[in-house]
Amino acid sequence: MCDIHERLIKTATYFSLLFLGIRAHSQTLTLKAAVDSALINYGTVKAKANYLKSSQATEKEASTYHLPNLNIAAQQAYGTANGQFGPVIPIGGFSVASSGPPFLTQNWNAAFGGLYLANLSWDFFTFGRVRENVKVAEAQVAQDASDLDQEKFQLQVKVSGAYLNLLAAQRLVLSEQKNLDRANALSVVVIARAKNGLNPGVDSSQANAEVSNAKIALNNAVNYEADQASQLAQLMGTTYQKFQLDTVFINRIPAALYDSIPVNEDQHPLLKFYQSRVNVSKEQEKYIDRFKYPVFSFVGVMQSRGTGFNSNYSQLNPDDFNHDYWNGVKPSNSNYLLGVGVVWNLTNPVRVHQQVTAQEWTSKGLQNEYELVSQQIKTQLALADDKIKYAVANYHEAPVQVKAASDAYQQRSVLYKNGLTNIVDVTQALYVLNRAETDRDIANSNVWQALLLKAAASGDFGYFVNEIR
Repeated sequence: MCDIHERLIKTATYFSLLFLGIRAHSQTLTLKAAVDSALINYGTVKAKANYLKSSQATEKEASTYHLPNLNIAAQQAYGTANGQFGPVIPIGGFSVASSGPPFLTQNWNAAFGGLYLANLSWDFFTFGRVRENVKVAEAQVAQDASDLDQEKFQLQVKVSGAYLNLLAAQRLVLSEQKNLDRANALSVVVIARAKNGLNPGVDSSQANAEVSNAKIALNNAVNYEADQASQLAQLMGTTYQKFQLDTVFINRIPAALYDSIPVNEDQHPLLKFYQSRVNVSKEQEKYIDRFKYPVFSFVGVMQSRGTGFNSNYSQLNPDDFNHDYWNGVKPSNSNYLLGVGVVWNLTNPVRVHQQVTAQEWTSKGLQNEYELVSQQIKTQLALADDKIKYAVANYHEAPVQVKAASDAYQQRSVLYKNGLTNIVDVTQALYVLNRAETDRDIANSNVWQALLLKAAASGDFGYFVNEIR
């Protein structure tokens, strides 16, 4: 009894999971869901979000340069303290700081010693160098933020285009399946009439050829659908799968299709990014120019020393030292120093002038790139209006073509069944009908593709996506 009960539970669980799996698999993927998935998962969006965080951290670091440098140090050493009169030049920056009375001969008397100091240095006036460095960092943050925005905008356009392409591909598959069904139905009629001697046997070969051609066309359409599904999956950051798409909106004309949308250069994501590059370069010009001025600094030092050599240690009393560790390292004498200084490299203005000039040329080059992109966007917007006009014209003509081709095929089929026409006329009508249905599927998609192109050119993705909802 228990075994039967467990089997019933397992069976119920299996069918529940199967039902949930079928339901999940059949869930419709809306365009908004596809775009949202891409914005979350796509690699370049995540990368540029991290670049933005990096530049924000750099901005905070740049704002700390107005703070003084405060260093503390301590050392304890054991060694000799022989002194000697004469000049000494440190080689490679390495030298010793031993001090003591000079002796006639070398000795190896050694004791402990200690040095403790605190150093404060503050460039309190730099002619705006620190302030300009902060502005450069802020401009870099703005550039990375606009770069992230334009990447999201372009990704939204790409995903929408891939979504529309997949919709068109799926509709083409349905049209090719219909064509195959018609070819199979025609083949049955032709073969039956050929067997009864009503039509020549060659007609059956012609019918079989049309069936094979329809199968090849269907396979090509399925393969094209798989390619489009793969592209959509890559943009969404998911694995390849069969997508069930929303097909409600594709059969109508968007309400805002003919709305006039001017290009707002201050709000267009792509133009904002290119303008931010110019802004960063101009801020760098100002920052580099600050290096031609001097720097005023404040310096403060507090130092304490300890030594195991006593005050009477000299040639007359060379034994006045001890090896005691604590007596050697504890502070016994201190000094402090306060000062204000100025450092000015008088040749810096010559170098800085050339550096600023180089950066100015860079700014002009970036401005030229901005102007080029602006012109391309305006041209694309004008092109989008033309594409909309032609796409709508084709959209209205497509049903007329399908109706006429369908009537012609029905007529040829009836005539052939009654022996009043040949197989060539029927297959030609079949081809015309298939082409008309394909044109209709493409025409429906092209209307929305033209609307997407206009949204991309205007920099307003909402203009497109609001028509989907």
